[in-house]
Amino acid sequence: MTTWTTPADIRVEVERLWSRGLLLGCILEDLAGPSAVFSSAPPDDGSIPVSPRVVFPYRLRLRAPLASELGSSFEAVRDWIKSLDAASRTATGSGFDIRWQDINTRELGRNRLPSHLILPSLGDALAIVERRVDADRFAELAKTTLARFPMLFGWIARKPLTLLAHDAEWARILDVVAWFVAHPRAGLYVRQIDVPGVDTKFIEGRKALLGELLDIVLPNNAIERSATGAHQFELRYGLAAKPALIRFRLIDPNLAIAGLTDVSVPVSEFASSDIAVRRVFIVENEVTALAFPEVPESLVIFGGGYGVERLAAARWLGSRSVTYWGDIDTHGFAILDRLRALVPQARSLLMDRETLLAYRALWTFESASHHADLRHLDSSERATYDDIRLNRFGIGVRLEQERIPYGRICSALSQYR
Repeated sequence: MTTWTTPADIRVEVERLWSRGLLLGCILEDLAGPSAVFSSAPPDDGSIPVSPRVVFPYRLRLRAPLASELGSSFEAVRDWIKSLDAASRTATGSGFDIRWQDINTRELGRNRLPSHLILPSLGDALAIVERRVDADRFAELAKTTLARFPMLFGWIARKPLTLLAHDAEWARILDVVAWFVAHPRAGLYVRQIDVPGVDTKFIEGRKALLGELLDIVLPNNAIERSATGAHQFELRYGLAAKPALIRFRLIDPNLAIAGLTDVSVPVSEFASSDIAVRRVFIVENEVTALAFPEVPESLVIFGGGYGVERLAAARWLGSRSVTYWGDIDTHGFAILDRLRALVPQARSLLMDRETLLAYRALWTFESASHHADLRHLDSSERATYDDIRLNRFGIGVRLEQERIPYGRICSALSQYR
C-alpha cells in the first residue's frame, strides 16, 4: 500500500512541472499566439525556441493496487480510493480527474479502480500547487518584457522562473537593458549609468543576468564577444572599466619620483612610461617586494601570479634585464614560463634545485599542482620543475619565496651591485 499514489504524490509531480517552467510555458504560448513554434531544441537561426511545456489534458503518473491486492488488502484499497476521490476535481472543484476501470476477480466480483489521472487544464494544475497568483504575475512580467523587447521571447521560454525570481526589480532590469540599447558602447563607468532607482551595486550584483539579456538585445557591433564572464562585463558591453594597476618599488633611492619609491599606476601608463632603469625584478610575495634590498638602477614589480600578461604591453622591458623570483613549485615555474613567452630574456632567481634542497625543512605542500609541459624553461629550470611535478622529492613539494632566509636573498643579489 505504501507505494500507491497519494494526493501528496500528485502535488509533488505537479510541483516538478512548475519548477521546470513547463506550466509557465503554457502561459507564454498564449502570449505568443498560434504562430509561435514550440520545441525543446536550442535556437540556431534566431527563431523562437521554447522549452517543452505541458499539453493539456495531461496524464499524471498513477501507482495503483494490483488486482491481486484487492483480496489481500481490500479495506486498504477502499481507503486509498476514498482519499484519492476526496482530493479530485469532482470533490474540490479543481485539480485532477480520475479515470476508472472495472476489475473482475473470482473472490470479489466486479470492482471499480482508478486507471489513470488527468489534469484537464492549466488552471487545474496551478490550483494543485497553489500558484495561480504567481502565474498571473508571470503573465504580467512576460507581457511587459515582450512589449519592450520582443526578441527576448526565446530567453523567457527557456528561463520563465527567472522573471518571478526577480519580480520586485524586473522593471529596473529592463530599464538598464534599455539604457544599453540607447547608449551602445558608451565608454562610461558603471557609476555614470543614469537610470532611476538603479545604482552601481544594482548593476554589479546582476552582471550575469544582464549579460544574458544584452547578448540578445544588442546588435553584434555593440558587443565585444571575446570578452567573457562577469569580470569582463564592462569590456564586453563597451563600458569603461576600472584600470588594472601595476605596483612597483624603485629600489634605487636615486630614482625616486618626486620622493616616491612605492608607486601604483594603470597598466597602460606603465606600458608607456619607459622607466629609466637597467634592471627589473618581479616577485610574488608582497612583503618580499617591500623588503627587497636596494639594487642600483633597478625596480621591483609586485607580481600578480598568472597576471604577468599585464606586462605584455610594456615593450620597453625588452631592452632591460628582467629577473623573476617566484615560489619553487609547479605554479611558480608555470608563471615563469608564461613571463618568458612575453619577455624571452627573463631569468629566474633562487628557483633551482640547489636552493630547493638547501631548505628542505621549510617545504610546504602544494595542494593543486600544474602538470603541463612548459616550453620556455631552460634545462635547469625544467629539471627542477620535473622533480616537483613528478614527486621525486615527495608529494606536492613546495618552497615559498618568503621562507628563504633574508641573508640568502642579499647574497643572491650581490651579482647586481
